[in-house]
Amino acid sequence: MKVSIPEKIEPIIIDGGKIEKRILIGSKDGAKNFVMRLFKLKPGASTPHHSHDWEHEIFVLKGKIIAKSEKGDYEVEEGSFIFVPANEKHQFVNISDQDAEFLCLIPFIPGNE
Repeated sequence: MKVSIPEKIEPIIIDGGKIEKRILIGSKDGAKNFVMRLFKLKPGASTPHHSHDWEHEIFVLKGKIIAKSEKGDYEVEEGSFIFVPANEKHQFVNISDQDAEFLCLIPFIPGNE
């Protein structure tokens, strides 16, 4: 069993510090099926517009974001969840004046945490 807090996990810095990603639970912990990641986006920051061969399950913890997809844009705030099907192009944009944080769960695929 692993019990910890996000601050003890070294962040992966993306886009010059506008985005932080922490792998809370992954293969190094013995997880063989899923990966739990925590993303923090600075105000105005956005993830790349991209797609993957796997689905995403997302829970917004803090702030307000726009979830962009092929089917439209959705304003999402803390306490909301998002399902992104495999191969659907998507992007997340922080539209709040504070850091936005969300959990992102993906299936474990070797080399892709």
